[in-house]
Amino acid sequence: MAAANKDFYQLLGVGEKASPDEIKKAYRKLAKQYHPDANPDDKRAHERFKEIGEAYSVLSDTEKRKQYDQMRKFGSFGFGRGRAGGPSPRPGSTRPPPGGPGPQDFSFDDLGGGFGNISDLFTSLFDRGRTDKQPGPGAGRRGPAKGQDVEYVVEIPFETAALGGKVSVAVAITEECTTCGGSGAKPGSSLRTCAECSGTGNVSFGQGGFAVKRPCPACFGRGQIPEDPCVSCEGRGTVRQQRKIAINVPAATDTGSKVRLTGQGERGRQGGRPGDLIITFKVKPHRFFRREGLDIHVTVPINIVQATLGSKIRVKTVSGKKVVLRIPVGTQAGTRFRIRGQGLEKAGRQGDQYVEVKIEVPDTLSDDEQKAMEEFAAASGLKH
Repeated sequence: MAAANKDFYQLLGVGEKASPDEIKKAYRKLAKQYHPDANPDDKRAHERFKEIGEAYSVLSDTEKRKQYDQMRKFGSFGFGRGRAGGPSPRPGSTRPPPGGPGPQDFSFDDLGGGFGNISDLFTSLFDRGRTDKQPGPGAGRRGPAKGQDVEYVVEIPFETAALGGKVSVAVAITEECTTCGGSGAKPGSSLRTCAECSGTGNVSFGQGGFAVKRPCPACFGRGQIPEDPCVSCEGRGTVRQQRKIAINVPAATDTGSKVRLTGQGERGRQGGRPGDLIITFKVKPHRFFRREGLDIHVTVPINIVQATLGSKIRVKTVSGKKVVLRIPVGTQAGTRFRIRGQGLEKAGRQGDQYVEVKIEVPDTLSDDEQKAMEEFAAASGLKH
């Protein structure tokens, strides 16, 4: 395997002191690079995708990462196949493995507390390929499991975010293959026991006195491999589908706001309930309006005559209507005016709209305008 001599930190390409954000960023970059949809014919990329998923599932959880780091001190965590390097250590044994002294032997399956059963943890990573309704020998004891949550970032127009509304988004969801019912086998064909895991649905890895069970990558943890793969899903048992979903956007939504759509995520395994769809909103900037909390800010140009002699202007608000704003005599550039109640409304609170004026000076003057300006300068004692 590609990860035979690499630990979780090496798999994600981060240091041992990497922050959660750095780990998440590294995982997303690698997951996008090695995702099966982007590498449909590259088995090595598929395997790499699974390995970085394993690494992220542990390092992204504070408690699991803490216990992983503690156990990592006992010896190397470059997970090699236990059967390739000799007998796997007996779970619970305190004797060093054959061949010389070594650290105490541990099995991740024996761990409790915050780490839980890591076999189940790793198994959840392979639910995409494990949707068969007739589970193999290694699958029955796991039973139904909730589907994976799906997260999407959706860009929405400024006005929709401000006033509320609906947006439609196409979401790629992994669904159970309807052609084969999730078995991965062509209808009418049979299944054979997986030679990689001997039909157990999982394989053991061990090195440095540690043992880890994880779903078999050859059969996706099903314990069986189709003799004749399903044409629709190429034997995976799942297919990637585009689902169009209408999403309600609450009024005064800001960038980073989230909504959870229950049951709109990945399908559950063996009849388990589906996961959720988690939408994170990103508000597009507006060429005129700016938002600060519930207040709306705009900049409006006025000419030198309006600023000097005073005027009335019509200002557009975020609701779409225009409000008449009085410009006093002698208004200076940068002056701000408040229009009460024309901001955003949320939880019974109402914001205002602030209008900042910008005085525009003409680039060029005609002869008459030049003469008039010079007369004005002379009359007012202004130098030029």
